[in-house]
Amino acid sequence: MNANKREESLTLEILEEIEKHDNLTQRHLAVSLGVALGLANSYMKRCVRKGLIKVHQVPANRYLYYLTPKGFAEKSRLTAKYLSISFNFYRRAGDSLEEIYKACGEKGWNKILFCGVSELAEIASIRAIEHDLTIVGTWDPNSEKKTFLHFPVWKLLDKVSQYDVCLITSLDKATDFHKLLVEQVDNEKIMIPSILGINIQDQ
Repeated sequence: MNANKREESLTLEILEEIEKHDNLTQRHLAVSLGVALGLANSYMKRCVRKGLIKVHQVPANRYLYYLTPKGFAEKSRLTAKYLSISFNFYRRAGDSLEEIYKACGEKGWNKILFCGVSELAEIASIRAIEHDLTIVGTWDPNSEKKTFLHFPVWKLLDKVSQYDVCLITSLDKATDFHKLLVEQVDNEKIMIPSILGINIQDQ
């Protein structure tokens, strides 16, 4: 995600959180966004400077945050934009997974291991049902989750139970996942959705 998209995404999340909770603290906002407190504070100030948010101080050094009319308009604009992006992503992801699952069927591969906790993995799990494939779970050395989509999550690949194929589902570190996989898995059994845009020749 480039810097501009990252800023828009965080701005939308901030506006949504403030609309839901006018007594939101910056600490709670940082936890909700999954960012450092300093970054949450910086984006809040940016939203205030842009006239998207108003701040009202109340006793006990607390602050209440409100969306301005401009803030509501910006939230609507960003919501519409990201819904459009999401639908387009879902369609493209579905098409690329369809290709992979057909190939798995032709080779008799039934047990799929997702590699990376992500929205792509969520879409892949839905499409797997359509092809009568079995999801083993997700391997993700960067995740603290114990389960994902009701299946186990492993940090170490050698701890994973039996699987036929590894499907790279990481969105932000797909290339890193591929490099780790080729060191431990037969290259033929590593599947890369075309939506990820990984060029193996460049590695």
